[in-house]
Amino acid sequence: MAAELHVELVAADRSVWSGEATLVVARTTSGDIGVMPGHQPLLGVLESGPVTIRTSDGGTVVAAVHGGFISFADDKLSLLAEIAELSDEIDVQRAERALERAKSEADASAERRADVRLRAVAPR
Repeated sequence: MAAELHVELVAADRSVWSGEATLVVARTTSGDIGVMPGHQPLLGVLESGPVTIRTSDGGTVVAAVHGGFISFADDKLSLLAEIAELSDEIDVQRAERALERAKSEADASAERRADVRLRAVAPR
């Protein structure tokens, strides 16, 4: 059996995804980080960006995450996000409209949120 870690992706308002994975890639204030089973314990601050989870069954889960914390110890990874959406929950047309609106209004934080949502649904 391959080594795996238990992942919990939680937003402020709901549990977004939970399961077993072989790799999780997330953006922190220190840069992008990949966490695999056996990784040293860590605690970090999440930046807005896509989070990619390689599931134990060979699948991939991608979520748009906006801020929060990442914690790893004893092969348990917690991603505690302010806002998180799975890629299949994102309405691409709505996100594109939000990006255009944010650009026209020079709203940098709204532009960043819309960009992250679109990157989460981009073909891999």
